[in-house]
Amino acid sequence: MPEGMNIIGWIVIGLLAGAIAGWFVPGRERFGCLGTMLIGIVGGLIGGWIWTGPLGQQEPGGFLGALLVAVLGSAIVLLVIRQLRGNRS
Repeated sequence: MPEGMNIIGWIVIGLLAGAIAGWFVPGRERFGCLGTMLIGIVGGLIGGWIWTGPLGQQEPGGFLGALLVAVLGSAIVLLVIRQLRGNRS
């Protein structure tokens, strides 16, 4: 996340990232605003870890960089959730 970002910034990026990732990942689950936000925030953490850890990239700069990494991480989270839900039935 960009330096100096407060909790409101994290929430906004999480909400946007969760919603955008929901458009790209197939399926029709509805998580609501809070669920989408949590998926986006967790996705941002996972995406940031993958981006800086295994991929060895520098931290994304600015709002758009953080949003892109959070969307990619959120898509991974959504795929995992949908896979787990699919295996339960």
